[in-house]
Amino acid sequence: MKKREKLAIIRQHYPNAISTIDSINKLIDFVEAQLDLEPAQIMMADSICSDDVNSIQFPVRSNEFLGPFKLGGLDGFPFAGLSGMGAFASHVPDDGAVLVYYGPHIGISKEGVLGEIHRFGQQNSTDCCGAAKGALKKLHANTIALGHLEDIDYQMNTIEQIILKEKDRILSAVHPLKETTEVIYEAIDARINELINQTKYTCKYVILLGTIHINSDTDMGSFTSAKRFELINLATNERQNLMEEFFN
Repeated sequence: MKKREKLAIIRQHYPNAISTIDSINKLIDFVEAQLDLEPAQIMMADSICSDDVNSIQFPVRSNEFLGPFKLGGLDGFPFAGLSGMGAFASHVPDDGAVLVYYGPHIGISKEGVLGEIHRFGQQNSTDCCGAAKGALKKLHANTIALGHLEDIDYQMNTIEQIILKEKDRILSAVHPLKETTEVIYEAIDARINELINQTKYTCKYVILLGTIHINSDTDMGSFTSAKRFELINLATNERQNLMEEFFN
């Protein structure tokens, strides 16, 4: 299947999606051309789901960055918290930059089915993101108890609490799973920015790329639907919105 055919399937749901390979290439071009830095001066953290498919489908070229430091747990929420972000910040080259790639993920099969992908070696498609779909199933069944958090399943319970706050919005949506993913993105984006604001960095810049990370079947790969591309100049605390530049 040609690249344009793959994108046509994904863009039925996410019109601004590009391949994750292209998104990493754009990031590398940006740090080289606009920041005059080499990828080896960039310490990358990702806050994406711990699902194995994300490791399998993430572009090899991302290894040109340092890291990645893993901030995320189920569906990308930054469960490493303030201590994790602080540890990550201490690893960054003084003359370099921090890059945080973050967001929830969702599957779209080559047939265009939301929430499913065909994984390598399996006969049938499986859920993606399984945590989001599981939480949504409990939301439909009205079995999420407000404030319920157990140590044995803390991350899943946290995802459940996030979507419970937006129950009516999610259940009234045309695509409840897609809306669930949007709600989780908003929670991740808010938490990442909270962590950034409370962390001291000794480098020059913080680069934020907030996305809906889209997985597909083994022979399709993964895609990025960017929602935030922002540069923070740590010398001036100026924030620069670069979304237009990212897509150009």
